[in-house]
Amino acid sequence: MTDTHTYTVAGMTCAHCVASVTEEVSEIAGVTDVAVDLASGALTVHSDQPLPDDAVRAAVEEAGYSLT
Repeated sequence: MTDTHTYTVAGMTCAHCVASVTEEVSEIAGVTDVAVDLASGALTVHSDQPLPDDAVRAAVEEAGYSLT
């Protein structure tokens, strides 16, 4: 079973921002794929189990950004 959720990240301005968010979110247990769209701020997370929104929020904040 694959679980997919989309979030919006505020504060990203460049490819380095995208890489930072991707790296931090990818470290969450169960995450199988992460896609970040810089232009829209969309963060799509695929996982093999449901993820708590708090875990995604904490990873994004660790990267230096916030969910809106």
